[in-house]
Amino acid sequence: MRKLSLALILLVVAVTSKINAQELPFKECVDAPLEDFNSSVLTSQLYNQISKDPTMKRLVDQKRMAVGIVSLDDPNAIQYAGLNGDEMMYAASLPKIAILLSAMDAIEKGELKETAEIKKDMWLMISKSNNQASTRMIDRLGYDKISSVLTSDRYKLYDQNKGGGLWVGKRYAAAGERRPDPMKGLSHAATAEQVCRFYYKLVTGKLVSPERSKAMLDIMENPSLHHKFVNTLERIAPNARLFRKSGSWKQYHSDSILVWGDNGRRYILVALVEDPNGEQIIRNLVFPVEKAIQKSRTLLASAIKGAGNVGD
Repeated sequence: MRKLSLALILLVVAVTSKINAQELPFKECVDAPLEDFNSSVLTSQLYNQISKDPTMKRLVDQKRMAVGIVSLDDPNAIQYAGLNGDEMMYAASLPKIAILLSAMDAIEKGELKETAEIKKDMWLMISKSNNQASTRMIDRLGYDKISSVLTSDRYKLYDQNKGGGLWVGKRYAAAGERRPDPMKGLSHAATAEQVCRFYYKLVTGKLVSPERSKAMLDIMENPSLHHKFVNTLERIAPNARLFRKSGSWKQYHSDSILVWGDNGRRYILVALVEDPNGEQIIRNLVFPVEKAIQKSRTLLASAIKGAGNVGD
């Protein structure tokens, strides 16, 4: 796999050196009611753009669609926007990123040996979304290990006080124990906000360690499945680097991606959809999201310029 570019490494260094004051920027952005879209320029633009598609608007309004964006254009001004960001939904294979994190945590602590077989299973689990490899990783780690990582004070990727989040409580197989999440009883769950936080911590080198974060990025790059976000981005941004994990089961569809490069694209995008046509909806979502980011960038630049002219 390709090594991380110098630009991405520099982003990690630049952002981690400034991130303490913004460790949880997402909650700061969404404390106000979602109806109050003036609370965030990017959130306002996201809702405006999505509302142009009647199906997307209906699903968002019915809380059957959740979207999260993190704009990484400016390391000094990370922006988050979310619609139903704390609405936990069934996420199929997307929570396999939680298994990957738990495995890296276990390897770092000497609880799991990083063999060639385990490296291969981690790649199969993420790149090809292989259920057998995922089940083997769950069996090696155990549910207690996975939940302890997700609920730890260090990560808080599942927090009952903040809508839940990432959860893995069942093997990706017919047989085996089931450990549903405490809030909704879901076996494989996620919220858009917590998945955004996962990627945000990942790109800033804060998952386990900078070295383990980079190892996870290496596994997530160049996904073998070319549907949903990847299908669209490979057409409109063929030179962008894509780091991704998705999931689908029946009417539940999800996707998550870090987009880096090609005409200035630098953002995290997460979507959870409950609809039979969710795969196509997620493909189409890239367009209003990119318009929202572009319009937000223009509005903020104009505001800064206007503020600079005061008193001239």
